Amino acid sequence: MNQQEMKEKARYVHSVFENIADEYDRMNHVISFGSHIAWRNYTMKQMNIQPGQTAIDVACGTCDWTISLARAVGPEGKVVGLDFSQNMLNVGAYKVDRAGVGQQVELVHGDAMKLPYPDDTFDYATIGFALRNVPDVQTVLNEMTRVVKPGGKVVSLEVSKPPFLPYRKLFYLYFYHILPWIAKLVVNKYEEYAWLPKSLTHFPDSRELAAMFRKAGLDPVRVKLFMGGVAALHIGIKGEASGKTTESKMGSAIT
Repeated sequence: MNQQEMKEKARYVHSVFENIADEYDRMNHVISFGSHIAWRNYTMKQMNIQPGQTAIDVACGTCDWTISLARAVGPEGKVVGLDFSQNMLNVGAYKVDRAGVGQQVELVHGDAMKLPYPDDTFDYATIGFALRNVPDVQTVLNEMTRVVKPGGKVVSLEVSKPPFLPYRKLFYLYFYHILPWIAKLVVNKYEEYAWLPKSLTHFPDSRELAAMFRKAGLDPVRVKLFMGGVAALHIGIKGEASGKTTESKMGSAIT
């Protein structure tokens, strides 16, 4: 994808999320049949966050994960929620205030491709169901790795492509053809939710994404598939010499 194509994608995705902000949470429940909550809870357990730590939730949307992170780090910790859609952040700000975690949360209107923080700032960098929407996946992973401290974790929870081909075809039938009509019926937003399935088309599968994590300088990389691979969790650890992985360290188990 060239620079012009990336700019066009960024503009279009921005317009999509500005338009669906008010319905985003309701549709998340519908799309995943509520499973996204269990997936996030599992992810939080695997991250093993300690009170007083720091995190940045990239493309935080309406801040569900931001709030979970804030509760985990506690009043002595700090969480940044960053998103390029002000409408999504507005919804998120209301939820952060209602959750009572405003003391440790800062919401920032910013670009995932150019995180406005120095190297080695956070203990964790997360991105939930948004990595497939960015203009360039590798650039965002590089940025998330850059702002995480050595030994810190970069975490992605994302829709994925089931490795078992017959199941993948069944999932695609739902995701590409049925989901947009559900959105039409529930929130009257067909075009916007037709885009979300299309965003998966050129997105890497779980193994390819693990390789991109390593390319960013994360090693080891752990991968967990949910519901046969309709969603995938990737957790990578930043080494002392980020970006200098070796051939002998390229293995990763898929569970």
